[in-house]
Amino acid sequence: MADKRGRRAAGIVVRAASKEAVRSLSRKTGLARRSDDDTSDRARRLRQTLEELGPFYVKVGQILATRPDFVPDQMRAELSRLNDEAATRPFASFVPVLERDLGPEWRGRFSSVRTEQPLGSASLAQAYRATLADGTPCVIKVQRPGAERAVLGDMQALRRVSRLVTRFTPHFNEVIGVEAMTDVLFDAMRDELDFTREASNMKAARKLARDYKRVSVPKVLHATPRVLVQSLVDGVAINRVKQDDLTPKKRKQIAQQLMDFMFRSYFVTGRFHADPHPGNVLVSQDGTAHLIDWGMVGRFDRSARITMLGVLLGLARNDGEAVARQWIRMGSTTPWSNSAGFVQDLSRKVPLWSNATLAELNYGVALMSVLQYSSRRGIQVAPIVSIVGKSLANIEGSVRCLYPRLKLTKSLTSSLNRVLRDLLREETSPEQLAQHFLDLLILTDKSAGHLQALMRDLSSRQFTVQARTNLGDPIRPGRSHR
Repeated sequence: MADKRGRRAAGIVVRAASKEAVRSLSRKTGLARRSDDDTSDRARRLRQTLEELGPFYVKVGQILATRPDFVPDQMRAELSRLNDEAATRPFASFVPVLERDLGPEWRGRFSSVRTEQPLGSASLAQAYRATLADGTPCVIKVQRPGAERAVLGDMQALRRVSRLVTRFTPHFNEVIGVEAMTDVLFDAMRDELDFTREASNMKAARKLARDYKRVSVPKVLHATPRVLVQSLVDGVAINRVKQDDLTPKKRKQIAQQLMDFMFRSYFVTGRFHADPHPGNVLVSQDGTAHLIDWGMVGRFDRSARITMLGVLLGLARNDGEAVARQWIRMGSTTPWSNSAGFVQDLSRKVPLWSNATLAELNYGVALMSVLQYSSRRGIQVAPIVSIVGKSLANIEGSVRCLYPRLKLTKSLTSSLNRVLRDLLREETSPEQLAQHFLDLLILTDKSAGHLQALMRDLSSRQFTVQARTNLGDPIRPGRSHR
């Protein structure tokens, strides 16, 4: 399956690249006129190529749409159409999926289904407005036929590519961790292939959203692996809210509560929406932001949650050294790491970021630039950073559409009391106290054994030191691995 998907993808890419090369050559030789629409045409062709490649590559395009650090604005605007304007398929092609998951009499569950036009069309599914038999308005989300098999095949093919990268660029892999980062991305995407997992994510997020007046998550009405029925959200995408639709006060409240919700997801629950782009944040007329599409979800373990909180706190306090120290703790050093240089890099940059508004700075891009600095200085990157960076870039991009004057650092500071209170409650739980006690016992036991072994070696004059040899010089153009 992976070989077949790999050959198919290679063929599509080669064909598209050949056509683009012919167009470029024609413009250079004067056979074709250069126009102002060249960039937009190129962006449209890229989007169409990604759609032809399949659901996995559409998701890659959605990620690129959130990266203004190396993707031009016009290109990102076109790629953002992949969020909810992917090529639609006729409803008839989804009927077999509905019959398989809901049964042959699936229509009896609904009094009506508006099949003429989907509410949204994404990389893996299409959604339709419907009404249950009891009159409850709802949304039916149906997985595209063959999507799961295509995505898993593409994942398998790309996993082989990542192994090749690891094998032939061991030095690069030591700081980036290509396979680990790929696995984190795949794990986050795998929930999208099973709507029962998405339903579980929604239920957990809905429980957290109860604490907010301006944030809501749709209710799960029924879920199978390929069909999800949820409550209807009556609203528009956050980037399409008109200026007069909401008062400035409501805009500010929605922005602050959305960020607070995401911060608690990152640092308290450890399960967060990894794809909160504007198409997945719908705002209703009453001033409520509804977070939809909980298929792609990132997960933090306890240690990574606390360390990432330290990174953002250092940013809020304008402390570049603290940001660098927590970042190194989240990853690890290599034999050729230059930690002092990394601290100097961030000490220059953090003051430019600490007090900026969303209109002045893209914090997701800032987080990715920290990643670039750490790679250059030989600091191994934690794999989860790729998902967190995407999520942060998405949510700040969504909030920026509604209230660009929001300061991310100030929003974090206002959320800090609640976050710390929740963390303290977790820290003093019986389970966590038991874990601390076990860690102490293990440390005491190991320390006594290590001390005894050290004294024995010294007394017999057999003390040895094991050192890891250098794997090579820092990554530079033209330098080979030693």
